[in-house]
Amino acid sequence: MALTSQLTIGNDVRGDYRVVADFVPEGSRVLDIGCGDGALLDILVRERRVDGRGMELSQDGVNKCVERGLSVVQGDADEDLTDYPDGAFDVVIMSQTLQATHDPKGVLQELLRIGDQVLVSIPNFAFWRNRMQLLFRGRMPVTKYLPYEWYDTPNIHFCSLSDFVELCEELEATVVDTVILDGQGNKIPVRAPWWMWNIVAEQAVFLLER
Repeated sequence: MALTSQLTIGNDVRGDYRVVADFVPEGSRVLDIGCGDGALLDILVRERRVDGRGMELSQDGVNKCVERGLSVVQGDADEDLTDYPDGAFDVVIMSQTLQATHDPKGVLQELLRIGDQVLVSIPNFAFWRNRMQLLFRGRMPVTKYLPYEWYDTPNIHFCSLSDFVELCEELEATVVDTVILDGQGNKIPVRAPWWMWNIVAEQAVFLLER
């Protein structure tokens, strides 16, 4: 799939949103899973003119989405994705949410079933600063990008970029494209093997197909 032109949006928008939005074709049918307050979905509806839908676990998030005029339902990605038929959407998005689900493998299988294309952004827990904190401090990493202590983090399953790629291979999903980012969501212009990306990237956006 050819990339659409770079989306022009405000500097206050989360960095991975800019990358995700740049992958989404205009006028496509989109489902945003774990859409939070609807910031990304709002961009896609306004700038990409998509037929956008969302699912959000928290009632507060759903309320904020409704205030934006978005079509969002309250639902749990671990339980409610089975309600959608095969190929119901052109693009399904899960941005910084997969690691917070109880069954990431099952959720990813469902995303690949209901979407022709799947966009997933994840934090990289194998980032070099995280490795250094574990090595020299012997404690779970806390960074500006991942500011949580071990006891209050929403992240249930910690994975690296290499872990995610291996899961995609296990599910026979094709990684069409990958964009690696720093903690602020800026693209890292590095062409390198996966083992290097797995060290220098704080997060990444993956475009997947069945």
